[in-house]
Amino acid sequence: MPINYRTIFTFLIFIQAFPGWSQVGSRQTFSFLDYPAGARLAALGSINVSSPSTDVTMLQANPALLQSEMHQHLALSYTDYLADISLSSVFYAVNHPKLGQWGAGLQYMGYGAFTQTDPTGVATGSFSVHDYVLSVTHATTIKPFTLGGTLKIALSGIAEYKAVAALVDLGGVYKHPEKELYIGLALKNIGYQLKTYTGENQEAMPFDAQLGLTYRPEHLPVQLSITAHHLQQFNISYTDTAQTSLYLVNAPAQSFGDKIARHFVVSSQFLLSKNFNVLFGYNHLRRQELRLETKSGGAGLSVGATVRIKTFELTFTHAYYHVAGASNAFTVISNVAPLFKKKTKV
Repeated sequence: MPINYRTIFTFLIFIQAFPGWSQVGSRQTFSFLDYPAGARLAALGSINVSSPSTDVTMLQANPALLQSEMHQHLALSYTDYLADISLSSVFYAVNHPKLGQWGAGLQYMGYGAFTQTDPTGVATGSFSVHDYVLSVTHATTIKPFTLGGTLKIALSGIAEYKAVAALVDLGGVYKHPEKELYIGLALKNIGYQLKTYTGENQEAMPFDAQLGLTYRPEHLPVQLSITAHHLQQFNISYTDTAQTSLYLVNAPAQSFGDKIARHFVVSSQFLLSKNFNVLFGYNHLRRQELRLETKSGGAGLSVGATVRIKTFELTFTHAYYHVAGASNAFTVISNVAPLFKKKTKV
């Protein structure tokens, strides 16, 4: 059946503007690879390569954050965005005595159903748009350093059009031997488009070089992080001439300081008790790219909380994107090791 190409074009413009982190004014595809897979990363501003935890979804942020304490941890996450857009993911990790630390993840992003029309505008049916990411991660610890890598296969579909890419993430984390100080480095989305939507020229992947630091001051129940992203490109602002002043997004940087600030995400985690933490994040690039000319509506801010109940860890995050709305992310993590233990006969 014929497809309304104007509808597809409008959809593509929307999903490129909505995330506000991956396009950075250049021609790139597979921008969904930068969406946070879990509620914890979403609460930390969606970019963090140095914050240690037992949350297995954090291996998406930096493969070197995979650690032995995640052994047999299973994480299920769900994030709802505007309209019918949603992201679901599942992650699992094991620590093999000989083969080291391994993790695997599957992400699915759906954009809802779209009306299909003929060239005259008469509805003839509907079509769907979806993205998948399958990943396998390996990490090894050598004294104060942890090194990791992730192999990813990404699939994107718009109606009968499909695109496929193979990518890798490389990362490292340094832990200070005495202080609670962590330095992380990640090279994200190094890859190649194996199949394009139209079978023509390949498009660039959303490569991102990130460097971050996390520090917990002595005797204080707070963990502070600062992360720099898109280190491979200084000016990551651009002007979209198709936008009107009323619905201004992707606003160009007005000063040298703003150009610098767009590279940074700051976050904090308040460790109020063993079973309850509160997380905050601020993403300046998101705020500048998704604000209106007269107001921002909290864009760029995120807040989350983690609660541990027996063998379960629950994290909920509310992240502000635009005056039109925000996203809600929920992750539940459990150690499934008891399910695989053999019962002893009495």
